[in-house]
Amino acid sequence: MQVREFVRSRVVPAERVLDAGGPEARRAMAGLRREAKAAGLWALPLPAELGGGGLTLRQYAAVAEAEGASDHGPAALGSASLLDAGMLARHATPGVRDRYLKRLVAGDLSASYAMTEPEVPGTEPLLTLTRAEPAPDGGWRVTGRKWFVSGAAHADLVTVLARTAGEEGDRDGLTLLLVPTAVPGFRHVREIPVLGAAGQGEIELEGVAVPPGHVLGTPGRGLDVAAERLQLGRTLRALRWLGQAQRAFDLLCERAVGRTGTRGGLAAHQLVQQHVFEALLALRTTRPLVHEAVALLDAGQDARTEVGLAKVAAARTLQQVTDAAVQVHGAAGLGPDTALPALARVGRAARILDGPDELHITAVARRVLRGYGPGADGPAARPPAGRPGR
Repeated sequence: MQVREFVRSRVVPAERVLDAGGPEARRAMAGLRREAKAAGLWALPLPAELGGGGLTLRQYAAVAEAEGASDHGPAALGSASLLDAGMLARHATPGVRDRYLKRLVAGDLSASYAMTEPEVPGTEPLLTLTRAEPAPDGGWRVTGRKWFVSGAAHADLVTVLARTAGEEGDRDGLTLLLVPTAVPGFRHVREIPVLGAAGQGEIELEGVAVPPGHVLGTPGRGLDVAAERLQLGRTLRALRWLGQAQRAFDLLCERAVGRTGTRGGLAAHQLVQQHVFEALLALRTTRPLVHEAVALLDAGQDARTEVGLAKVAAARTLQQVTDAAVQVHGAAGLGPDTALPALARVGRAARILDGPDELHITAVARRVLRGYGPGADGPAARPPAGRPGR
């Protein structure tokens, strides 16, 4: 596959520079993007009429795994904008779509998504403290603080969840606003390293003026749009984590085959063989779960249970397979000469990003148990084994 080869030969060798950030990283990323466009690999899951490749989600799934082998793959290949571009295409006003969408797909604009706040549990958006008040010109003025905003330092647009009506704890009254960052009152407060790696940011909005028409969806119904985005976002992350888990598995096997000592090669040791078996089992059992979620989302069906299963399973698999690879590498797996420390970092963070494991476990279990509790229609109404009810 061309994408897999591009990531292996072009993106992976640039990872150290890209991880370091700064001007050199931006130049390296710009060069990779030019190469991806020249190779016809740019924005493959984005609509063709906007300059993308037009792949459906189901067609893109294997590509997403290949891109995801490197944390920088989606950005280098133009698919990192899929969530934001899709959200704008479905929920923005015609004027906003005309103003931003093609530039976003082309990589000329960068967008971020700001939902989590320092003083509010990330699993409880109903407690959002950021507020937006109507402005005389028909726009809004937003005040609040958000953190763990991916790519916030260089974003041109940030989608912000803010309360526009109601009281703390009300489901209605939360609105998604598309905020241009080059305006007075918008401030990038700091970079937040995640287990030592950059990429997340904290932002502050002090009476930021949001132009008219920059509401996504219906005012007060922002959580509907957010839930739609989260299902797709979690599934894309799971696909990319599979790609990274496969990369860790390859490193594990290459080390086992290539490393020899006075007692022979590592591959001949039963404990090493057990690491290989358990890692392969995790990959082979997780991949169908993730692709089932992809198929349901692609068909426009409710996939909440499948997405929850896929997200937890993919995060666990990445952490498990990477840990096995580190163990087989020994001290070499702890240093800078392999991708394993970075993969281990992603694997641990994966169990918290886009909702901690506990959130998904509880939500899926409650959804399943409703089919067995009082008021349920009995066994005939339950889905077959392996397809929990929603």
